[in-house]
Amino acid sequence: MGKLNEFMVLLTGNFNNVEQFERMKQTHADFPFAEHVNTICNEKITNMPKDFKGLFMVEESYYTANGNTHASPHLFLFTEEEAGIQLTSYELPDGYKKSTFTYEALTSVDYHDLNISEKFTPALFVESNGVWEGGSTSMFSPTLKFTLFERFSKDYLEVSESMEVKGKKTFGYDEPILYKRVV
Repeated sequence: MGKLNEFMVLLTGNFNNVEQFERMKQTHADFPFAEHVNTICNEKITNMPKDFKGLFMVEESYYTANGNTHASPHLFLFTEEEAGIQLTSYELPDGYKKSTFTYEALTSVDYHDLNISEKFTPALFVESNGVWEGGSTSMFSPTLKFTLFERFSKDYLEVSESMEVKGKKTFGYDEPILYKRVV
């Protein structure tokens, strides 16, 4: 788990894009102020297999644009594979809603009650010179395509996400969101 631990050190913590937001708000009024709070949560998951080598993480994402804040939390599993680090998305555990799911709100949940997201194609991240990058393309429905590309280093997290319906972009920004570590 050496590479996985190195990867997770880069990915966990509190991040925001305040520098980018201040620069962009002059010309792109709808560009969001964005925050990520990424916390490993294995200690809150019971009955994991004894030889389990993955790390579960709660990603709390908050986007504020045009005066409105939108929460977008996720439960991810990261595993070290031969080709790199794989991110697998899980459904939120039963009893949790996107509007309230946080690391703090997460109580003990049984590993066997967790369900892999069938919509999300796992993303693979590969390291080169201290920078990890990767992503995936998922078909959330026959007409809704989600594309993810991320690049991580000790200096920043760069995240590009977009949604297309029948080939027309309905969500995403032309410039990746650049998060820097706050804590």
